Amino acid sequence: MRNRARGHDLNALRRLNTTVVLRALHHRSPRTLAELAASTGLSRPTVEAAVEELSERGLVGESTEESAERTPGRPARRFRFRTEAGHVLGADIGLHKMVLLLADLGGTVLAAHRRDIDPELGGGARLDLLRHGTEAFLDAHAPRRAAVLARCVGVPGVVDTGGVLNSVVVPEWSGVDIGRLLQDGRPGHTLVENDVNLAVLAERWQGAATLAGDVVCVLTGHRVSCSLTIGGRLHRGRRGGAGELGMLPLLGMSTAQEALKWPGARRAGESEVAALARAADAGDPRAQAAVADFADRIAPGIAALALAVDPELIVLTGGATPVGRHLVPLLEERLRPMTLHVPRIALSSLGERGVAIGAVRKALDLVEEDLLADKAP
Repeated sequence: MRNRARGHDLNALRRLNTTVVLRALHHRSPRTLAELAASTGLSRPTVEAAVEELSERGLVGESTEESAERTPGRPARRFRFRTEAGHVLGADIGLHKMVLLLADLGGTVLAAHRRDIDPELGGGARLDLLRHGTEAFLDAHAPRRAAVLARCVGVPGVVDTGGVLNSVVVPEWSGVDIGRLLQDGRPGHTLVENDVNLAVLAERWQGAATLAGDVVCVLTGHRVSCSLTIGGRLHRGRRGGAGELGMLPLLGMSTAQEALKWPGARRAGESEVAALARAADAGDPRAQAAVADFADRIAPGIAALALAVDPELIVLTGGATPVGRHLVPLLEERLRPMTLHVPRIALSSLGERGVAIGAVRKALDLVEEDLLADKAP
């Protein structure tokens, strides 16, 4: 009995040591065996055994980069985390568009696809479009499906802790576990999250909020919704609905998008908001009044969140960002009498990929949790 227990303990310790080495290489690559031993506190033979096992699993490889420090004699072998060992898929399926991104395990986007969607498309047809579009995208760019380690889909609606959606944008999806319908035979492999929650993750990762902890993200455009991070962590609330002030008609966010309708001339391929922004830039009083109306409509909801959370930063993202140059000073002016102080307001630079980038980040978090979690019981 003691021998079996000892064998189990040794196996658990070996798994833990291997994970520690992988975590170190994931954090910083490349490194030599000596550097890994020093940073992990493990013996060199233990590190060498872990690197060998990780190399067999395809997660670690020998680096071909030359070290900046040249020393006499044969250079030490250096090892790196193989970001190409797997992929993740990030998707954004909204009312008017679908965006798909394929990234490696380092978060580098390898392929992207965008498709316009008829806003009148029903829930079932929209889900089929997402399913078939995803499969075709992966067939073209990631034919080895086993290498796609996680997927995350951003949807317009509140996703509860059980994965069930509540959506006023696509009502047919309410009460449905979209993630289960999108599973590809690997339970827990596909995540579904509210789109504005993913937008704030993207801003914290690669966007305007990389140095901020308490952040309010306002997704603007055909609808307005909000999300927040507190202390750098996404705050979803008990049922996933934190920040959804757009649901409250009294605040005016639910109709704010009506202010962005622009009857003026549009260039070929130009969106309505882009045309509005161009007219506002040219000093058109009707366009400037439309942006001011939009600011009037969204300011009370943003002020409510600012008073409740006291964020250090508000990020404006989504379809209305083309008018952001005019919108930011108007919002600051309107928030001043409504709040104790006006937080810094920034415009997202991630464009229409913002939600999908957040989906990539959440999918990577799932992969890293699986690969880098302590394996010892």
